[in-house]
Amino acid sequence: MQFTVILTPDKEDGGFAAECPAIPGCISEGDTVEEALGNIKEAIEGCLESLAAHRQRLPNDGGIIVATVEADVPGRAKSKVKA
Repeated sequence: MQFTVILTPDKEDGGFAAECPAIPGCISEGDTVEEALGNIKEAIEGCLESLAAHRQRLPNDGGIIVATVEADVPGRAKSKVKA
């Protein structure tokens, strides 16, 4: 199964926080992007294993939209939306 993950730089401690929006509470971290991705993969697999063991429905990654929005700044050109 494939899942969308979000990596956010940790400005205070360095490294990256990682989360999987399709699985509430499934979060991890890492010092590098590669480490954070490896750690969130392990966290996702652990969550899926727990859900299966408890006979709970497995999550579906569908419906997640990732987009970039450029906001208007006074005195600059109009914004654009990219998806």
